This record gives sequence, C-alpha cells and structure tokens, in this order.
Amino acid sequence: METYGYNSPNTGPNPVSNNTYKSEKKLAAGLLGILLGAFGANKFFLGYITEGIIQIVLNIVTCGIATVVPLIEGIIYLTMSDEQFDRTYVQNKKSWF
Repeated sequence: METYGYNSPNTGPNPVSNNTYKSEKKLAAGLLGILLGAFGANKFFLGYITEGIIQIVLNIVTCGIATVVPLIEGIIYLTMSDEQFDRTYVQNKKSWF
C-alpha cells in the first residue's frame, strides 16, 4: 500500500525519504554567490530581480568592493541546512542575508 504525505518518497518536487530533505536550489545559489556574485547571479537564480540589479549597481559604484556581500551570502547558503535554506530564501523570500 502506498501512502502519500510529507515523508512519502512519491510526492512533490522535493521527494522526502527517511526524513532527509534536499533543496533543489541551495547548492547552485551558493556557488553562484561565491563565483558570480558580482553579477548578482545568485539573486537572479533565486528570482530576486531587483536585488540582482542592486548588486550589479553596487559593484559598479564601489569598484567591486561590494562583491564581498554575495561571497558571504554564498557561504551562508552552503552552511545552512537544506530545509532552512528553502524555508528562508525560497518560501519566505528573504532577499538579503
């Protein structure tokens, strides 16, 4: 008998099995923040268009000094749990830190 629910491996875009949760966007957003953060790539990837444009403008105005912001964000993304990342940045749409 198959059951469908939060812990069922057969439901939703993020299948959950044996109480493990896997974020679809965390790794990509973290790496984009570290590698291409100066261009706002992590913001655009997460759907934060305005914040991505702000990041590009900040990097131009500060001659690249503001690149440290997405670098720190990328590290924060990668060090938090997948479930916490999705809850904070995907579901609640927290756009900065």
